[in-house]
Amino acid sequence: MTDGTAPVGTAQGDRSYTWRDSELTSPPLRAINAVGSGLGRLGLHRPPLTSDAVVSGAVKAAGSDDFGSDSFREPLEIFLESCRTEAELTTFGRILITKMLQGALANRIELHRWTGEHPEAGEERITSPWVIVGLPRTGTSLLSNLLGLDPMNRPLLQWEAAHLIPPTSVEDAASDPRVARTTKELDGLMKLNPPLRAMHPFGATLSQECVSLFMYDVRTLALETQAHVPTYARWLEQADMAPAYAQHKFALQALQSVQPTKRWVLKTPNHLWDLDALHTAYPDARIIWTHRDPGPVVTSLASLANAGQRPLTSRADPRPTAEEWKRKCAFAIDSATAFDERSAPGWCQHLHYDALIADPVEAVRNLYAGVGEEVSDLHVQRMQTFLEERPQEAFGRHAYDPADFGWTYEGLAEEFASYTERYGITTAS
Repeated sequence: MTDGTAPVGTAQGDRSYTWRDSELTSPPLRAINAVGSGLGRLGLHRPPLTSDAVVSGAVKAAGSDDFGSDSFREPLEIFLESCRTEAELTTFGRILITKMLQGALANRIELHRWTGEHPEAGEERITSPWVIVGLPRTGTSLLSNLLGLDPMNRPLLQWEAAHLIPPTSVEDAASDPRVARTTKELDGLMKLNPPLRAMHPFGATLSQECVSLFMYDVRTLALETQAHVPTYARWLEQADMAPAYAQHKFALQALQSVQPTKRWVLKTPNHLWDLDALHTAYPDARIIWTHRDPGPVVTSLASLANAGQRPLTSRADPRPTAEEWKRKCAFAIDSATAFDERSAPGWCQHLHYDALIADPVEAVRNLYAGVGEEVSDLHVQRMQTFLEERPQEAFGRHAYDPADFGWTYEGLAEEFASYTERYGITTAS
């Protein structure tokens, strides 16, 4: 797995990637940016990045204008304004952001239309889901995949997150053409930005962050991985997340109504930013908070965020994005720690990254024991096979250096000392 670690690789993994390798190299796309830059100097920015353009595109794609509610409109306006004034997007970046938003809102329309035709979906109960809430780069992807291998659990898969409606049945799941479609889409993304495959696990049938479901309400950290939008970020930190969780739950109910499951496996750092909203939406959730030395966490995340934004922006300096994500991590830690302080003991299980990496299967055993259950023999066999078949550096090594962002590991350790001391996190510094 590639969840922010940087050990020595083998074979293809001998290749190292940094955020610098995400430079846009496609001649046609560079030509589009050149033309767009010229038009921009004349005040003709295309696409316009307006809510009307985004909404009309979503309506056209979905064939309906029923969004269920207008809860998405305020965050959409704020995000687009932040894109226009802060993100320094190229023409290609504007195109990609527009299409991403249109796709998410079209998915929202389709979800509401389908559930209107299948009202029984609204009766589904999402019971005791596993919810992984750690910061990015703390082993959350690995843990999500391992928990998802329990036959009694169900993760949200990457192809399902991309193409939710109609929900697939048990009979059709393996042969659903959307699996191949998503694979093709991911291959295109990897061709455009090869370092991403070394920095994060991609695969149509791998588990996906449920942050994608927050996209339906345009209240999500996922948007900030694509563009440097600090104004939107600060709005989001104070925003009511209940409408986003409503869409999140609505989507899970639709999927579960066609393909039943005992328990979902959900994962996104987005939960850590507002644990109160998570608890309200899923009061019986089995929450796991993963912890890791903030030095490599923040540095790896700064590299990943810059890699995601680099093909879409004309900004060459990586430091603004790095500083923004470091600030965001500090905000998340403070928010989650405050929740921890006022909550009853046992509201979550704490899992240290070092323990997870040292013995992934044993870590999962301990999590199950923490809720009074045992891991089945079949689950153990599946986890062992998965770990053997997906070497950590199969697609290259993610190399990152705090000096790229004007930091040192010693300085980062000092900045996050209260967090590491509170939760007994071992640091390298």
